[in-house]
Amino acid sequence: MELFDKLYDENEKAKVRFVGFTTEETRYDFGIIYTNMFFGKPLVICMQTGRSTLLDPKDLEDLEYIQSAFRIQDKQQVSDLIEFFKLALPQTPYTPQYE
Repeated sequence: MELFDKLYDENEKAKVRFVGFTTEETRYDFGIIYTNMFFGKPLVICMQTGRSTLLDPKDLEDLEYIQSAFRIQDKQQVSDLIEFFKLALPQTPYTPQYE
């Protein structure tokens, strides 16, 4: 009996960027994985907390989404993080598969 149905099992060489920076209040360390998976959305991982999310430019318009994804309470810290991601992420938004 088959225990599970495999949905995908892909191997690829992905571009990975590690970046650390500080603002007036906080230090950040992120890994950003640029891949063909996830409909072109980079996988962003906070190296300090292990929290991760898929992000594209449209996601950066939603302050509450970023705040929730990385569990940041301070609105200024979230705004600073969004400004960084605007520079770090590709500007081509992903195309949803299911619409």
